Amino acid sequence: MNPVRPAPPARPDSPAVSVRGLTRKFGDFVAVDHLTFDVAKGEIFGFLGPNGAGKTTTIKMLTGLLAPTEGEGRVTGLDIRTQVEDIKQRIGYMSQLFSLYADLTVEENISFFAGLYDVTGERLEARRAWVLQMAGLTGEGQRMTGELALGWKQRLALGCAVLHEPPILFLDEPTSGVDPISRRKFWDLISGLADGGTTILVSTHYMEEAEYCHRVALMNRARLIALDRPAALRQRMAEPLLEIATDQGPATARALQEAPGVMEAAMFGRAVHVVVQDAAAATVELPRFLANRGLTPRGIAPIRPSLEDVFVSLVRQEGGAVAG
Repeated sequence: MNPVRPAPPARPDSPAVSVRGLTRKFGDFVAVDHLTFDVAKGEIFGFLGPNGAGKTTTIKMLTGLLAPTEGEGRVTGLDIRTQVEDIKQRIGYMSQLFSLYADLTVEENISFFAGLYDVTGERLEARRAWVLQMAGLTGEGQRMTGELALGWKQRLALGCAVLHEPPILFLDEPTSGVDPISRRKFWDLISGLADGGTTILVSTHYMEEAEYCHRVALMNRARLIALDRPAALRQRMAEPLLEIATDQGPATARALQEAPGVMEAAMFGRAVHVVVQDAAAATVELPRFLANRGLTPRGIAPIRPSLEDVFVSLVRQEGGAVAG
């Protein structure tokens, strides 16, 4: 195994996050396997992958919540092994549990986080007003946090995480369980923070959210399997892709698994996406194949791959996702 190259010391033009060979093992189980990447200042950097891919473990190592087994890393120029407490003061962190206290009021939660980060006086008053306005909770400071709708809790948790205006924000599955409209509003807030210069690292298993990131790290089985801009990742899929419109989606997808020339067939919304060896031949042959099995598609046409299509293709090449 090649020796790990230490992350470089901080420079004015250095990355916000720099990782070399980052690894975490739990006994014989490898949760994160030799990750190497840099994150530029002001970048929205996404970790995308299924549950168990290693996204949360990676974020825990970068935020000082978990020590790496091997490898090196720097966050805002600070060493993730030896300067953990300094790192915690310079980052914001929001987990999928939102890190809020349900039995405190909205303003009490804000005051609690202000105390953690030594935000006081006039600065606290200004930041409190900003959090309430951003979360849509102006005039609602005395409400119990546990009574809030999930979207409000999410925005309040985000406000508390950046109350001290950290240069880097870590978001671990922040939209899990949140409705699509609230998710979109949340990403509008994230984009605004990035426009203001905040570096954001976010993990998600929602493929459409990766489109909001400047770059995406695709993870599977603890490893980094691809890293690039969303548009560049879509271009990496070489195999032709067809979309089949059908009212018999599950049965159609199952049948196509056995069709000649089909490499992958899976449900995609109400349609079926099919990766094939030859698009022209498949467009003619697959309707016949399905008709012989009592299935009648309403249409079949070539399409451009989405990030989800690319991810499925890459995971297949890497041996599939972790079962469970």
